[in-house]
Amino acid sequence: MHNRLRVWRAERRWSQEALAGMLGVSRQTINSIETGKYDSSLKLAFRLARAFDCRIEDIFDDSQ
Repeated sequence: MHNRLRVWRAERRWSQEALAGMLGVSRQTINSIETGKYDSSLKLAFRLARAFDCRIEDIFDDSQ
């Protein structure tokens, strides 16, 4: 699954550690999602969307 998490996080100048802290997950989890090694749970996807004030579909693209 392709995602825009790294781009959106960089645009806000948030470190992986800072985003992880906002979401209550590890920095490794954020890294794994960004690199496509881990697919986010639905619960975490909703938390990410709230953090970025967008829809889940704006971050994640399952068409690839």
